Amino acid sequence: MLELDELWSFAGSKFNARWVWVALCRQTRQVVAYFVGDRSADSARALRERIPPDYRCRATRSDWWLAYDEVFPKRTHRSCGKGAGKTCHVERWNNTLRQRLGRFVRKTLSFSKCERMHELALRLFIHEYNQQPITY
Repeated sequence: MLELDELWSFAGSKFNARWVWVALCRQTRQVVAYFVGDRSADSARALRERIPPDYRCRATRSDWWLAYDEVFPKRTHRSCGKGAGKTCHVERWNNTLRQRLGRFVRKTLSFSKCERMHELALRLFIHEYNQQPITY
């Protein structure tokens, strides 16, 4: 199963919002796809296109954001609230990202001056995160 979520960040100024869309495998806890864009169905579509073919047939869970329902197939996708626990791993990943990289904290003096460096920092973090062994 894949857990889907998006989190807000910015590059340059808070008026330049960048939404990080993430697809995380619940079993391996690895990020299988991400996309940086706005908070539209087009960005959700871009995330879905980046998911590797072997993962596309898996069940997906997300919050109630309507863009997910527009893009992901109804036969495999379910929206659920945070209390259901179906997206807890990707929510934890969001918190880990915000803890480890100052540029993703909401109220901070650390921020990316350009979008390219913002995405490169995210890419490096995901690469490092996916190399870590799973501990239960």
